[in-house]
Amino acid sequence: MFDFNKVKVIGVTQPVCDFIPDSEGILSYAARVSSPSNQENFDTANKLLDYCVRNKHYSVFETCSITMEIETPRDIARQILRHRSFSFQEFSQRYAQSTEFIKRECRLQDTKNRQNSLDCFDEDTAHVWKVMQEELLSVAEKNYQHALSIGIAKEVARTLLPEGLTMSKMYMNGTVRSWLHFIQVRDDEGVAQKEVVDVARKAKEELLKHFPSLSNQLKQI
Repeated sequence: MFDFNKVKVIGVTQPVCDFIPDSEGILSYAARVSSPSNQENFDTANKLLDYCVRNKHYSVFETCSITMEIETPRDIARQILRHRSFSFQEFSQRYAQSTEFIKRECRLQDTKNRQNSLDCFDEDTAHVWKVMQEELLSVAEKNYQHALSIGIAKEVARTLLPEGLTMSKMYMNGTVRSWLHFIQVRDDEGVAQKEVVDVARKAKEELLKHFPSLSNQLKQI
């Protein structure tokens, strides 16, 4: 949907005990803490973890963490940063020069639901929106580069840039539980902004690469 949104896992909790097969095994091992005789049964880990999600036994999912790299426009990053159960490290325009700018799709306001936007099928309106962005970027980029060339500090020059057309990169670290909550909240088209929904769905794909036992529950989101 949005080519500019990119999400990938760069780190995940790994077991250091030889008998725990993988990251998902850590979850099932922790979930069976009260059943030591069956604690090393990893053959039914998928059923156990599926049960835990269905019955909202979420504490077990706090025993593994995942760090994802997210590339998204700065206005979308601001929404993501509101999730307080995560730790973030974001590209700083105070120290580095912004180099990637984008244009956004044209959508119309839903008059019945202020949280929602509607696809625009009117070519004239879409063209006007495209021209508006091109004009703004032309002036913003020119003035930004000029400011830097005359010695204006990056932390000051960045104020000239349009936040919604400027790309950012962040590292987002949280437990599996936090990622489940993020996906549940943000993969909600019509309530969450479409660009954030896209990030959540891409995060879901990445999460399932390492924790495939969650697929049954995440399919319902």
